[in-house]
Amino acid sequence: MAANRVAIVTGGSKGIGAEVSRRLAADGYAVIVDYSGDAASADEVVASIVAAGGRAQAVKGDVSDPAALAALFDAAAALGTVAALVNNAGVMKLAPLAEADDALFDRHVAINLKGVFLGIREAARRMGTGGRIVSFSSSVVGLNQPTYGIYAATKAGVEALTRIAAKELGPKGITVNAVAPGPVATALFLDDKTDEQVAQVTKMIPLGRLAEPADIAAVVSFLLGPDSGWVSGQVLRANGGMV
Repeated sequence: MAANRVAIVTGGSKGIGAEVSRRLAADGYAVIVDYSGDAASADEVVASIVAAGGRAQAVKGDVSDPAALAALFDAAAALGTVAALVNNAGVMKLAPLAEADDALFDRHVAINLKGVFLGIREAARRMGTGGRIVSFSSSVVGLNQPTYGIYAATKAGVEALTRIAAKELGPKGITVNAVAPGPVATALFLDDKTDEQVAQVTKMIPLGRLAEPADIAAVVSFLLGPDSGWVSGQVLRANGGMV
């Protein structure tokens, strides 16, 4: 892979995003590590990439802000050719629909859905032939569990955007896919859950464990790599056989 290829990872400072950032750096990309508030975590990811011989830069940006997406692409273009976008930034706060307030709904739509739309739109305007876009859905779209309604709805929207963008951008030689993880051992999943709740979820996974961030980063690496050039418009569920 050419040394000047750059990948943007939104929400790249923690959890799955941090592991994706490190994996793509190991794959030969220079990485723009987007973060929204925790500069220390983003700097730590960048430092780990640099220590391993890679290139990375932390850039603060709220993915629901069009100007922030433009700034991410500007920063990436300063490092080389913008070759990959990973729309990873997301929020997940669960509540029954009857108890969810407007602010909860609006925040999920702004980050999980609008953020992906803005990323795809910016990539469509800036990427050339060979560009790769991977967005994050979730296997909860197939599970339809109570309290996940708003979160799952935003992820279903991501899947629709993925399929349509693949058709629109295919003529430009750009692939667009999504990865839909099951439960992953990160703060996004584990926070606000008891040990008993985590154990109950784990029992639903045929392979018998929660995913680790590296499991998901490997799938993203494949979708951005040379062996997936004929894969576009797809949602790849990575959930240990859960659904």
